[in-house]
Amino acid sequence: MPRSPGAELVPLVKLLAENPRYKIEAYQFVGAGLEYAQEVLGLGRAGPTKKRRAREKESAARSVRHVSGQELCRALQQLAHRQYGLMAKLVLASWGIHSTGDFGEVVYNLIRIGKMSQSNDDRREDFDNVYDFEQALVRDYAITKEEEACRP
Repeated sequence: MPRSPGAELVPLVKLLAENPRYKIEAYQFVGAGLEYAQEVLGLGRAGPTKKRRAREKESAARSVRHVSGQELCRALQQLAHRQYGLMAKLVLASWGIHSTGDFGEVVYNLIRIGKMSQSNDDRREDFDNVYDFEQALVRDYAITKEEEACRP
């Protein structure tokens, strides 16, 4: 019997109640960042197959590509720039994320509740000091010609 959408949220709601350090948006952003790393940036190495969600064909399987902690941090930097521009550091801080180590805490919280998985080689410390937020999210931010074309 397929799980209801509400049942999918229960572990996350419990996590937020037990550990209010990070807002739900932080967990959503990291989840989106993993998808961005795999699907848009093509990062990760092939791993075991995983069944698709119930809303997809139940009999189909897809390849899961493992993304390292450092790769995920770099993808999250790019996604933050893309979505929030110069406001990225401020937006992430409002969710409780102040360093790449916080990305690691969010990832390992998601692993603990079964929303992400880890390989035997993964360590929480893989996320520590990947980059300085001030440098990576503020000083290194640049508006590209593609972004300029989208502005009125």
